Amino acid sequence: MSIRVIVADDQEIARTGLVMILDAQPGIEVVGEAADGRRAVELARRLRPDVCLFDIRMPGLDGIEATRSLAGPNVADPLAVVVITTFDLDDYVYAALRAGARGFLLKNAGADMLSQAIHAAANGDALIAPSVTARLLSAFANTGPISPPAHPIETLTDREEQILATVARGRTNNEIADELHISLSTVKSHIASLMAKLGARNRVEIAMWAYETNRVKN
Repeated sequence: MSIRVIVADDQEIARTGLVMILDAQPGIEVVGEAADGRRAVELARRLRPDVCLFDIRMPGLDGIEATRSLAGPNVADPLAVVVITTFDLDDYVYAALRAGARGFLLKNAGADMLSQAIHAAANGDALIAPSVTARLLSAFANTGPISPPAHPIETLTDREEQILATVARGRTNNEIADELHISLSTVKSHIASLMAKLGARNRVEIAMWAYETNRVKN
């Protein structure tokens, strides 16, 4: 079955381009599009897509608030949201991750990266542009988190610390398995353990915790 996606971007040319790229990818179907965040939230709640692709800057209700409405901490049945932006040093991106976004990309990421991000989000994973992730999260972590980082409920093992570092660098599960010479199922098990110990909802929050606690340096 195809991954059902809605796209929200206030710039018609950009939105049309994203829709065309996604519709051309095997296994992906765009089921709705919106020119502002409010319409995007309405569509998402009605259509329940597998993935929402939201631009950060939109009139009325921006991508951050739209993300929080659909994937925030108080949402009982959150949707997968991927944020896309033109700016590689945009504080709105960090705010979007705080609001529950599963990942983010730059608009110049290309069709392959966009497709990978959609597939990852649909599978409960996250793909964050590695070239942006480390620099951005580190920069904002250095300014201090909104609240003190949570203490893990149990001490992380040495292997979990290794997994933590690779997640923070934007590695996918397959890349982590190859890099650490372990099985994919073992990677998934460690990530599940990290989420439980850190109280994180997804690997994006794992990455933010890693930077906020200065466990990863660029």
